[in-house]
Amino acid sequence: MEGVRVSLACALLLFAVSSIASAAIVEHTFNVQNLTVSRLCKRQVVTVVNGSLPGPTIRVKEGDSLVIHVLNNSPHNITIHWHGIFHRLTVWADGPSMITQCPIQPGKRYAYRFNITGQEGTLWWHAHSSFLRATVYGAIIIRPKSGHSYPFPKPHKEVPILFGEWWNTDVVALEETAIATGVPPNNSDAYTINGLPGNLYPCSKDRMFSLDVVKGKRYLLRIINAAMNMQMFFKIANHRLTVVGADAVYTAPYVTDVIAIAPGQTVDALLFADQSIDTSYYMAAHPYASAPSVPFPNTTTRGVIHYTGASKTHGTKRVLMPKLPSFFDTLTAHRFYSSLNSLVDGPHYVPVPRHVDEEMLVTIGLGLEACADNTTCPKFSASMSNHSFVLPKKLSILEAVFHGVDGIFTPDFPDQPPVKFDYTDPNITQTNPGLLLAQKTTSAKVLKFNTTVELVLQNHALIAAESHPMHLHGFNFHVLAQGFGNYDANRDRSKFNLVNPQFRNTLAVPVGGWAVTRFTADNPGAWIMHCHIDVHLPFGLGMIFVVENGPTKATTLPPPPLDLPKC
Repeated sequence: MEGVRVSLACALLLFAVSSIASAAIVEHTFNVQNLTVSRLCKRQVVTVVNGSLPGPTIRVKEGDSLVIHVLNNSPHNITIHWHGIFHRLTVWADGPSMITQCPIQPGKRYAYRFNITGQEGTLWWHAHSSFLRATVYGAIIIRPKSGHSYPFPKPHKEVPILFGEWWNTDVVALEETAIATGVPPNNSDAYTINGLPGNLYPCSKDRMFSLDVVKGKRYLLRIINAAMNMQMFFKIANHRLTVVGADAVYTAPYVTDVIAIAPGQTVDALLFADQSIDTSYYMAAHPYASAPSVPFPNTTTRGVIHYTGASKTHGTKRVLMPKLPSFFDTLTAHRFYSSLNSLVDGPHYVPVPRHVDEEMLVTIGLGLEACADNTTCPKFSASMSNHSFVLPKKLSILEAVFHGVDGIFTPDFPDQPPVKFDYTDPNITQTNPGLLLAQKTTSAKVLKFNTTVELVLQNHALIAAESHPMHLHGFNFHVLAQGFGNYDANRDRSKFNLVNPQFRNTLAVPVGGWAVTRFTADNPGAWIMHCHIDVHLPFGLGMIFVVENGPTKATTLPPPPLDLPKC
């Protein structure tokens, strides 16, 4: 028996040593700087990382640690957010400006340090200060640790596909004007795939993403919607895709010919190259416009797939174009969004928590801003449960939490909307115009450690019914159900999926509808939840969850790094 104990102890020691040895510290330097580029027949100065658009792809394995040295050589204040990373006990590295840190000022630097634990798949990074996200973004690819494999056939190649939006103007000035006037900014001039608009735009014949494939091989497309404001439909002519992951969570395989993806979301999809090699195939993306009455850029970006080994023929080679859904095809978007389920026997699967401690119903949408003389300004506002979020200016919320500083935020975000009404009735303001006005506040919901929250997100139609992509920092949430109209617990609880619901960090709440989510607050810190349509956060569509410390050192918020930027 003693020999068995010794052998077991040796085996456990070897396992621990091998696990430690398989992890690595991955370091990058991000040089944030201005760059002059040519797009759409015009030369434009933009802010980028390391001279490229998109910025560098970060490749790590699950269990690795990341150190990103950010040198701000641009003229703008900036922070970087690692979208979807859990940041367990590294909340100081989450990155949203004035939430977890003050911005990195021009000429200054800051090192983000965090671990990649319990996540595999595709995430991304982006600026989280002003409209700089339009050009400051890139992919994060998390592969299984050594000795582990994907729960699907190994791909021949992995290909990041990042959608973006392009403006022929200074995006920082664009946002400043929007905030000052209360009017949404001008629509973008183009959509892009991997920074390139594609040949449907002027002066862009040779500015199109191209992918060479080999017939009979599989390719893992790591699709990221880095667009500022638009949900997108994506198709590849004559090819079907098998979705195997979303927001760095493995999903049950779902075969489709169209992908809907909201700003902030990622989708991993396998492409099987099984078509004729003597034809090329466009990949194309254009918007899903959930609010038909709101103007939007109704253009299309595309790339192209070429098969290697194709015969050399004279003249123009045939290129097939996919038929994309209508811009307003809500049913197709909803079918895709509601068809994804978690892979129960996959790595890092997280069961749905069954006991609920806190129940919240939060309304989301646009309204108007009130003037000091009690009239209505011609300004748009946005709110969650009638609270229009305002970023603090003197100190970040996380620093206020850690140091116990009063006056930076108020712990009064409500569990229920202050006024209940028919949220999806577009005519409700005719009888109650006061519903349009939301109080400006920096409010938070305080949660005890390990609290399980059932959070219902309910779109309203006060200005326009639309779909809002809601992103929760620091956590994934289970999406138990989603639908149209007003949420009714008595009717809709029967629709809950408590077995294998999708588990993600960004959710496109259905237009004129609702979604029920559930998450466990086991990560102390201050975490923002906000709409990932970028114009909506400056207008106030956000709120804060403050998660209190747990009972042990391993569940206690650590002190801020010594080099944390100051305001």
